[in-house]
Amino acid sequence: MFLRKIKPFLYLGVFYLIISLIIRTVFFFHPITTASFSFFEVIKVLGIGLLNDIVVFILASTFLALYFLFLSNSKYKKPYGYIIFGILVLFFLYIWLVPNNIFKQYGGSVTEIALAFVGIKTFLFGIMLFLPTQRIKIRNVLYFITLFLYVLLIIFNGVSEYFFYNEFGVRYNFIAVDYLIYTNEVIGNIMESYPVVPLFSAIMIVTLAITWFIYKKTKDELLELPDFKQKMVLLGTFMVLCALSLLAIPSLMQIKSDNVFADEIEANGLPKFYWAFTHNELDYFQFYLQINQKQAESNFLSQYSQPMLSRNIVSEQPELKKNVVLISIESLSADFMEHYGNKEKITPFLDSLADKSLLFTNLYATGNRTVRGLEALTLCIPPTAGESIIKRNDNKNKFTTGNVFKSKGYDVKFLYGGYSYFDNMQDFFGGNGYGIIDRNSFKPEEITFANVWGVADEDMARKAIQVMNAEAKSGKPFFNHWMTVSNHRPFTYPDGRIDIPGTAKSREGGVKYTDYSLKLFFDMAKKQDWYKNTVFVIIADHCASSAGKTELPMDKYRIPAMIFSEGFIQPQKFNTLMSQIDVMPTLLGLLNFSYTSKFLGQDVFTKEFQPKAYIATYQDLGFVKDGRLTIISPVKKVKQYSLEQEKSDLAPEFKLYYNEKLLKKADQKLVDETISAYQSTSYWLKTKQLNR
Repeated sequence: MFLRKIKPFLYLGVFYLIISLIIRTVFFFHPITTASFSFFEVIKVLGIGLLNDIVVFILASTFLALYFLFLSNSKYKKPYGYIIFGILVLFFLYIWLVPNNIFKQYGGSVTEIALAFVGIKTFLFGIMLFLPTQRIKIRNVLYFITLFLYVLLIIFNGVSEYFFYNEFGVRYNFIAVDYLIYTNEVIGNIMESYPVVPLFSAIMIVTLAITWFIYKKTKDELLELPDFKQKMVLLGTFMVLCALSLLAIPSLMQIKSDNVFADEIEANGLPKFYWAFTHNELDYFQFYLQINQKQAESNFLSQYSQPMLSRNIVSEQPELKKNVVLISIESLSADFMEHYGNKEKITPFLDSLADKSLLFTNLYATGNRTVRGLEALTLCIPPTAGESIIKRNDNKNKFTTGNVFKSKGYDVKFLYGGYSYFDNMQDFFGGNGYGIIDRNSFKPEEITFANVWGVADEDMARKAIQVMNAEAKSGKPFFNHWMTVSNHRPFTYPDGRIDIPGTAKSREGGVKYTDYSLKLFFDMAKKQDWYKNTVFVIIADHCASSAGKTELPMDKYRIPAMIFSEGFIQPQKFNTLMSQIDVMPTLLGLLNFSYTSKFLGQDVFTKEFQPKAYIATYQDLGFVKDGRLTIISPVKKVKQYSLEQEKSDLAPEFKLYYNEKLLKKADQKLVDETISAYQSTSYWLKTKQLNR
């Protein structure tokens, strides 16, 4: 009896396990998975993965269990059926007619959703109450719809996990949560990047076929429903399984190995998504290794000539009130440039500009998202656990590069071709005193091409020239931070600009089109009166991908950066290890600015500069120094790798790739430096000491 009644769960469960196994197999052989696996590692991954999938499916079956729990014939008998129907009608009228009902108090679409749900439930209950001869048919239709939704979600989740892994080389994380929030951009990105109609058609066909198969195999179980006692036994058993599953999931998520890809493949995406959703900010002081706070601050501040957080930067030379244009380029990995060994000639302009600039050859991005790059260039602080400061509620009134320029009488703006509400950029930059030029600032005739991420980079280039011309007429110097958008999936852009058509939707095309747009911008800028009094900073926000053999693969954080100013900056290479957070303090040093600083990056041309870099994901915090990569992670974990540069025909300063060898015994001094940097930064943010 009981085995028959759980047949729908068994069929759906087996289907879910098959889909999960297929996904894991695909991940094993995916090109992005650069690690190798022994036979026993494969067995371990599949075994732990199977356990993950079983407990997740048990919990996901809760709605199906509730559906079966409330299936009953007795509730339609007099007088219970009429009483229940009356209550449902009154509840529907309450939601519909009462002005300040409980649902309207929540705002948004909650009222409409509740009205639709209760309305449908009332309608169906009424039909089954007043048309008892049609009850079985209606129940079968509803059962088919329930199965269809479960099968659709299983398939859709599998497809989503594949595309997410294809993009990022990991299961769901903070980025997936962002994607859920910014549905317009994400759905638009999917529509423009993939063959949506064939894909969704295939999903629907497979879903219908599987649903029909399970329905035919299990629908007879609805003819004879279990009595109250049998339901309680089934419900009690299910609740025990749910409790065990809730206990098992955290334990399974703690199982880690030295192979990051193994950890990702054996995981289940749904618990990871839930974890990311509920941990927007990771409390450093709860999850990471700590030392005495005063000691941490002392260790960290010892790198400065004035070992204190708020320091007076004094130049012996007259200040140079030159205009500054900071261009952060979307997803420009160092290995896209010919300087770093690329043979496809997709950055001809940037490569030529690099030879005329102060080129930072050994510079590392702090993170793997645009908001991390913007954070590093605006706040000049190491990354912190959890979401970028730009995405947090407490993101205003910070000490920023714009703040320094404003104090010198500059006009300060942030330029972005998309809608700046995305990734909370409008809130962050607006809340820190920047004027904002975004897609809302464009007239229709100023847009020659746009996709879901924004107007084409060449349109933003023309708009930037227009904005800078207006600023120059005011007589004030200007500081403009322009964030490009075109080098992002779906990699579409106007045809006829480069030799790769926009319809190809290729990463190489996106890079080359952005390079084309930058050349267009500089060609226009050279014709303006303000050009010769302007310094241009060109730097990537992050690399195109962050997936690798270790938590923090060095080559996935190496980005190009240069400072160009005709007649002012002499062409040279700076080959010493440095961080993205050092760029703007270095620029301010070149301009001979005197100011009170709370920046945690350093001017690389000062005698106290210490070569180092900070690289991180939302939870793994890395510190690169003295040929070592030290990583601190949640649950107070620490790892340290030795860095051995791989052989290459390139000049030493342009070699990208390192063998990261895990050390059995870490250098404690470097561990303490790592903890000091991240603990101090987290503490100063928490106590608002990095505010203006």
